[in-house]
Amino acid sequence: MEKKNAWEKYPEGTKRQDVFTFAEEYRKFISSCKTERECAGEFYRKAKEAGFADLSEKIAQNTKLKAGDRIVANNMGKGLALFVIGEKDIEEGMNILGAHIDSPRMDLKQVPLYEDTEMALLDTHYYGGVKKYQWVTLPLALHGVICKKRRYNGYGQYRRKTGRSCFWRE
Repeated sequence: MEKKNAWEKYPEGTKRQDVFTFAEEYRKFISSCKTERECAGEFYRKAKEAGFADLSEKIAQNTKLKAGDRIVANNMGKGLALFVIGEKDIEEGMNILGAHIDSPRMDLKQVPLYEDTEMALLDTHYYGGVKKYQWVTLPLALHGVICKKRRYNGYGQYRRKTGRSCFWRE
């Protein structure tokens, strides 16, 4: 049996253009969303655009949910849960679809700064299946959360291409 190239399934025309459109949107997404917080923020924005209401706002308004309501719950800016309220009672069951955000990265430990051989170094932990040696030749960017006096104060990033910081978002 001869195996055909998968690309032949999409001859010139709309289907092939759909593949390119999807690929371009995905490229933009992975270029702008490097951490779970950035991904969760983008997914939250898209959910709101798609008509999902924020659960915390519904609770604050003491609004009772009804069949067909589309709800998004934000978990500390790092995770989301999206719900579509069904018509049957929850005792009859529910459908759950789960996913997680996997962003390969190095995180700074809580007290990261130390000195060794007259150099200032940062103690890190790496995630996402990367190896220590993979980071040596890559230009890196800093993305992070600023906390002062035990509370969240904002989010920002240091852009590796321009060498400038963007504004810290509150």
